[in-house]
Amino acid sequence: MAAKLIFLLLMLFMANLGWVSDKWLGLVGTVNQLWQRFALLLPAYFITLVIGYLVERFVMGQVWPQGWEFYSITLCVFLVLSFPGFIYRVLWK
Repeated sequence: MAAKLIFLLLMLFMANLGWVSDKWLGLVGTVNQLWQRFALLLPAYFITLVIGYLVERFVMGQVWPQGWEFYSITLCVFLVLSFPGFIYRVLWK
């Protein structure tokens, strides 16, 4: 139960990282335009998936096979979790 909660918090953090930081994934370069912030969501999503895969493999011991439905649902959840950062950066002026 705790691993799931920690993973959801990680997902919330990664989803909002592109909106609250002016750097690519909080590390290098600058993000100036809106399309760059949206483009940053995709690598952040994949990094979150890799972390989730590693947690599932090393903590639970077995990786369950996933279909396309899993990835479409997690992408939608990721986009919903990025909404507070979008409100902060774009709409709250």
